[in-house]
This record gives sequence, structure tokens and C-alpha cells, in this order.
Amino acid sequence: MKKIEAIIRPEMLERVKKVLEEKGCVAMTITEVKGRGEQKGITLQFRGRSVDVDTLPKIKIEMVVKEEIADAVINAIADAARTGKFGDGKIFVLPVEEAIRVRTGERSRDYP
Repeated sequence: MKKIEAIIRPEMLERVKKVLEEKGCVAMTITEVKGRGEQKGITLQFRGRSVDVDTLPKIKIEMVVKEEIADAVINAIADAARTGKFGDGKIFVLPVEEAIRVRTGERSRDYP
């Protein structure tokens, strides 16, 4: 199994969720986060003054998928979240040793 963590623009969330649902991936954790990358923030106007904002709002999507579909999920997220501009985000892929369903105690090795 693989854990996929995607950091994306907030305005791309609904688009990414729709694409993932079409692929059959509905289980995910979504968190509002702040961060910065190559874009290093932006300058805004506030009450007539320029204000530098060095961390921007982002969305973090976390999901654990079977290894066989990980590449398809990664490609779907990347395609749906891409605008071609700085700040589109990043996708991280980590190995998952095991998952345990809290309600039943079922372990990932017992999953179909």
C-alpha cells in the first residue's frame, strides 16, 4: 500500500475530488494548511499599503491506496490540479506497512 499526500491550490479541490471519485477513490483526509515554495509568497494591498504574505493557503489531501493503482491516482491528481503556474503544489508518496480499521480491528492484510 502507498500513502499519497498531495498539496494543492484550494480552488482545485473540487476538481481533484471529482476525478478521484471517478477512479473509485472516495476515502481521503482533507486538511487546510499554509505553506510556501518557489513562489515565496505574494504581495497584497491592504488599506493602501503593500503587505507581503509569505505563506499561502493550500489544501492537503491524504489517502492510502493499493500499490497497483497508486500511479493512476497520482497522475489523476497531478492532471486535475495542474494550472502550469508556480504554486500548483506537490505530491508525496510513502510506503505503508499496515493499516488497522479502528471500528473492527481488521488489518490491511485481511482486506480484499
